[in-house]
Amino acid sequence: MAPVIRFHNTLGGRVEEFVPLEPGKVKLYTCGPTVYDFPHIGNWRAYVFEDLLKRFLLYRGFAVSHVMNITDVDDKTIRGANASGVGLDEYTRPFIEAFQAERAKLNILPADHYPRATDPESIRGMAAIIRTLLDKGFAYRKDGSIYFAIDRFPAYGRLSKIDLEGRRPGIRGDADEYEKESVHDFALWKAPKEGEPSWETEIGPGRPGWHIECSAMSMRYFGPTFDIHCGGVDNIFPHHENEIAQSEAANGVTFVKYWLHAHHLVVDGEKMSKSKGNFYRLADVLARGYEPAEVRFLLLSTHYRKTLNFTDEALAQARTSRDRLRNFLFELRHIERDLPPNPAVAAAAETARAGFAAGLEDDLNISEALAALFELVRGVNALVSRGTVGRADARRVIGLLGEIDGGVLGCLTGEVPAKGKAEGEAEASGAADVLEAGLQALLDARQKARAARDFARADALRRELLEAGIVLEDTKDGVRWKRARPAGP
Repeated sequence: MAPVIRFHNTLGGRVEEFVPLEPGKVKLYTCGPTVYDFPHIGNWRAYVFEDLLKRFLLYRGFAVSHVMNITDVDDKTIRGANASGVGLDEYTRPFIEAFQAERAKLNILPADHYPRATDPESIRGMAAIIRTLLDKGFAYRKDGSIYFAIDRFPAYGRLSKIDLEGRRPGIRGDADEYEKESVHDFALWKAPKEGEPSWETEIGPGRPGWHIECSAMSMRYFGPTFDIHCGGVDNIFPHHENEIAQSEAANGVTFVKYWLHAHHLVVDGEKMSKSKGNFYRLADVLARGYEPAEVRFLLLSTHYRKTLNFTDEALAQARTSRDRLRNFLFELRHIERDLPPNPAVAAAAETARAGFAAGLEDDLNISEALAALFELVRGVNALVSRGTVGRADARRVIGLLGEIDGGVLGCLTGEVPAKGKAEGEAEASGAADVLEAGLQALLDARQKARAARDFARADALRRELLEAGIVLEDTKDGVRWKRARPAGP
């Protein structure tokens, strides 16, 4: 029987079994950047969660079609372009390029499609939906703009559980974003204004409101209904609530089966804010000495429905945890003994594979999934210390971790940066790093044990050096060593 995957569906407020519309295939839409500025670390928390979701679905054998929109026209982008004295395309281009560059640094798989709101086909799609809403009586014109009448859509509020009591019908809002307490008819199409871009369409001149953009761009690739829609919790209302209303009113069918939302990222327990001095871009974090893969590890290591507290301690812990897995791989790669297969290694590997998958099948429970990997490290290290793990078994475990990292985690590759060489060669900076006498004695003893083919003794000395912060690498030119990096930048 095929494994059951379960996700927390915001629409129903509960964990549900995932059953795609079409067996073996998943249509995934994720809200992309609004390109009025460079992405910040909170944005990347949501994008890394979505990448984990996508990678796991691929790992489980689904064919995933992924669309991520680029919102390049809204109130913020227009204000920014006007303030800079440039056109909308010129203003948004560097932010789009930065997004794609940082996405690649964080090893986030690219979407299959990145439609822009200003694409001619996107504009035509928006106009067509709005025309349908006008014809069906869900939308109305006022002062050259077109609004969605939420009182004409009884299901409004299902996603956000927004309270419509006390709302005064007919109150209209022209702003793309508004407070949770502010419930009103929202703009589908905005009348032309001085200093704003405008398009000639079948519904007249103007520009789109923010919410209609995603409905048109998802429908362009997926039709009226698709499997999964993701975003941050701040998108639930009004953006996703309004997407549902306009899409289902226009098409008369369910818009999305499963809604998944990532919780906020906070910095040292506080909301990120430039005024507080705790506003970080990815570049800011990397400038402090962290690697993109370490940042990715931190961003994915907290369950997506929990608030992620972004702190120095959390970054240091992510580095330590990641290096533990990488150093485990490093040790396995240097096992040279030819031994018969150890059934305990095979059992530990299969238990880890099953435990990792079971964790992610349970609403992407990454904590449970990672715990399965660290239990593998503990168990196999114990077998290595007894000298019962040979080269073939080591390759089996290496292959499993490569499968899991390449397929799902995407952040374990790469080695701890070298800090010294056993041959005493100078570093590129010009200064040689020399082992302390006691550690050098251990290294010399290991070399003698290797020469005598006493591999159990050699492995024990390797572990003793590792506990002292020295990582060894055996090469055709001799043994090289490097200091394990401290848990901090």
